[in-house]
Amino acid sequence: MKHRSAGPLGPLPEFLGQYVAAEGHVPDGIDVVPFFTPAGDKMWLVCDYALARRVLTDKRFSRAEAVTAHAPKLNDAQPVPNSMMSMDGAEHSRLRRVVTKAFTTGRAAAMAPAIERLADRHLDAMAAAGPGTDLIEGLAAPLPLAVLCSLLGVPPEDGTRFRDWVEVLFDISASTPQEKARRRLELIDYMADLIDAKRRRPEDDLLTSMIGAHEQGELSMGELLTMGLTLLMAGYETVVGQLGLSVHALLSDPAGYADLRDRPEELAPTVEELLRLTPSTPISFPRVAVEPVPLGSVTVQAGEGVIVSLLHGNRDGRTFTEPEGLDPQGHDAAHLTFGHGVHRCLGAPLARLQVRIVLERLVRRFPTLRLASGPEAVVWKDGLGTRGLSRLLVEW
Repeated sequence: MKHRSAGPLGPLPEFLGQYVAAEGHVPDGIDVVPFFTPAGDKMWLVCDYALARRVLTDKRFSRAEAVTAHAPKLNDAQPVPNSMMSMDGAEHSRLRRVVTKAFTTGRAAAMAPAIERLADRHLDAMAAAGPGTDLIEGLAAPLPLAVLCSLLGVPPEDGTRFRDWVEVLFDISASTPQEKARRRLELIDYMADLIDAKRRRPEDDLLTSMIGAHEQGELSMGELLTMGLTLLMAGYETVVGQLGLSVHALLSDPAGYADLRDRPEELAPTVEELLRLTPSTPISFPRVAVEPVPLGSVTVQAGEGVIVSLLHGNRDGRTFTEPEGLDPQGHDAAHLTFGHGVHRCLGAPLARLQVRIVLERLVRRFPTLRLASGPEAVVWKDGLGTRGLSRLLVEW
């Protein structure tokens, strides 16, 4: 299978979208460019693949410095310094060890049968209600929600309570500071109540394991709360986005969907290409230089902020032979969708597994699946640091 289209990119953060052509093409020759964040601060945007990998691994670009009071800010949300994603070095490693075992490739593979049963249940409901549905509401949103609830130990009946809360972690300009603060407080209250319930009735789940680590002195109560919230939010919103974007990309080029249907052996490399071309997380979390660092055509001064454009890095023509086209046969370099280095996304194996299961079952159960017609068939989310769809109407 080899074809050129990966579908429209949809809305991007303004500072990122200005470096993408209207038709979605990423221009050549961009390496590091200045931009002003929605909070009004100047930062550097890294668009080159090789430089992106360097920034994501170079200790001179600090995540911990990026959440201090004096650091340049991406948005007006209050930074969370006790998050695993806001730490460097030994402190980051300490927290990461607490949850690493839950997100290994082997642990994800062990969850595959349960995820397959969940997917089949939703597809059965789609088939019974068809011949058309909103794929976000019918599959892409409820599936990762159920998977995450099972992994963490969130009661299934509570899942829908935080669907309206989770975007707060990725909110750049979609809501006011007051709305962000309110939703974060609601999330904190919910997680605190859930931890109390787990203490009284421990179960075989990740949250109970994290409570045990707290009781053994491996992490503070504040770190436990923040880690639970981070896993809850990041593990849901990004996977919902990735599922919708992947299906949308395939259906935007009917030949691509047909090829995957007819060549199931190309499923795994197709998933990797969709992750590369349609990342639900187009940018990294900010970092701050702790000393002057030459970077491509510029020198980043101490105290200046840097963000990596994972989207641009994934479509860098200096690295990928078919940078704008879906080509499962093609690329030697690994994509940046899950990041790189010590902060690489812990949930990558589980996210990849869910995309693979959904695509494999969709092409088998709905071989004639297509996008519905009309301007209301595809509705994009906007104002977030993540990419995704709030509606994806399909027919068969």
